[in-house]
Amino acid sequence: MSSSLNELREPLKNAIQLALQVKRPWKYVQSIELILTFRGVDVKKQQEFRFRDTVFLPKGVGKDVKVCVVTDDAMVQKAIEAGAFMGIGKSDLAKIDKKSAKKIANRCDWILVKSDLMGVAGRVLGPALGPRGKAPIPFPPTADIPQLITRYKNAIRLHSKEQPWVGCKIGVEKMSIDELVENAIHVLSYVEEKIKRPLLTVAKIYVKTTSSPAIEVV
Repeated sequence: MSSSLNELREPLKNAIQLALQVKRPWKYVQSIELILTFRGVDVKKQQEFRFRDTVFLPKGVGKDVKVCVVTDDAMVQKAIEAGAFMGIGKSDLAKIDKKSAKKIANRCDWILVKSDLMGVAGRVLGPALGPRGKAPIPFPPTADIPQLITRYKNAIRLHSKEQPWVGCKIGVEKMSIDELVENAIHVLSYVEEKIKRPLLTVAKIYVKTTSSPAIEVV
């Protein structure tokens, strides 16, 4: 982590607190989002500023994340016992129709697939997962499934298209400010490492809740 990012801890804390103060008092738990806008960047030419990444937050996401595991029939129960929201065995894949695939895509946040089942899982689930930005994620046969599930329960998607900005959730309002700051710093460090230049020289940073305006981190 660069020293400049470490110096952002207090400004991030202040910005998050302000976003929480000005949010609308909705009944449900609101997300806290981090937004980066890049300046002087052509994302069509500078591929490092295009994101389709998964980032694992050190303090978690603050809510229940539903992980689906597609694996051998004999491993389905183990996946469920390890915390998977849904386990799909190899023999179950052939029974999944388009309607069922859409239901799985809507209910699950992450779909982890044993690598040798990726071909059939892609054909069966891919058409429903693709439009929702939930491409199946392969894992090797030797993977520690409980550890894998725990890891993805703390994961967020860092996606951008052809616009010079990227954003993601860093938690929810019921988390502590310090936890949200740690998650934000982790994401910022990830971005800085990917673009290979000091982040603050090319980006402005904002935070917001679901209902608040974006608050610049200064």
